[in-house]
Amino acid sequence: MRLRIFFSLLFLSGLLLPAEAATSPKELLAVGRADEAIQTLEQQVKRSATDAESYNLLCRAYFMIEEWDHGITACERARSLDPQKSLYHLWLGRVYGEKADRAGFSFSAAGLAKKVRTSFERAVELDPKSWEARVDLAEFYLGAPGFMGGGNDKARQQADALLPLNPGMSHWVLARIASKEKDAAGAEREYRAAIVASHSGARAWFELASFLRHANRLDEMEQALRTMESSPVDRPDALLDGGSLLLQAGRDHPLAIRFLRRYLESPVEEGPAFKAHDYLGQLLEKQGDRRAAAEEFRAALALSHTYARSQEDLKRVEH
Repeated sequence: MRLRIFFSLLFLSGLLLPAEAATSPKELLAVGRADEAIQTLEQQVKRSATDAESYNLLCRAYFMIEEWDHGITACERARSLDPQKSLYHLWLGRVYGEKADRAGFSFSAAGLAKKVRTSFERAVELDPKSWEARVDLAEFYLGAPGFMGGGNDKARQQADALLPLNPGMSHWVLARIASKEKDAAGAEREYRAAIVASHSGARAWFELASFLRHANRLDEMEQALRTMESSPVDRPDALLDGGSLLLQAGRDHPLAIRFLRRYLESPVEEGPAFKAHDYLGQLLEKQGDRRAAAEEFRAALALSHTYARSQEDLKRVEH
């Protein structure tokens, strides 16, 4: 049994988050209230052991807090209950993938990699129009060696299939292929093509900024993120990732803080709010405001009391 939340639930600037703001498990996940989501969903699956949707949401909640084994159990149950649901295979592949990444090079990782590929391929087979499933499958093909079923040609096939579904993500996959083939100029062209295809969407600007950071072109990275600030927010989690990128690079902390505060006004499941609070706390600490930083770390732990990074950060600023 999970412990009840023992921190008061905080929102931005110390305000209480209204209870009516999130009532269903999906809403709890969307605003990053992982502890409450898990408690609610555990109760639901106990009441109804055949509730496939609740098992899938429970898997996603465990995925959010990086408890891969519990996530696998819940996702496998969802898939078994409704094997024709593409989304359930997709999330099972994702949690298998995270578990495999942490298994290192081992027989266990090899077995998990096969399950990742099978899950993603089945997700695409069941819903060929799911751009999310095709993107995840392309990422697998790019990351896995040939003997595990990977390959650039397979990833390129997914990029072709993505073109009518999500042109921006099609170019993103092509950019990743070019990077893997050590074609930096080709990768940059594709990242910029993704910006055009997405109508200057925030996610595409973030991906270009990330590419520029890896190329150590930090001034250009900052410029891309400043452009992103005024771009359409097609993917809200791009704001979270932009703030994290600036924090890691040690650049333009005021812009990073603006990104994170804006993100916390309406967080999404893809970017857990407790991580945004933690990043914001780290930035405030670097600016010398330890009290405000502590409030952000407490806000993170109010959402997910097991989040180790915020536990460590709070301990540091309180001493």
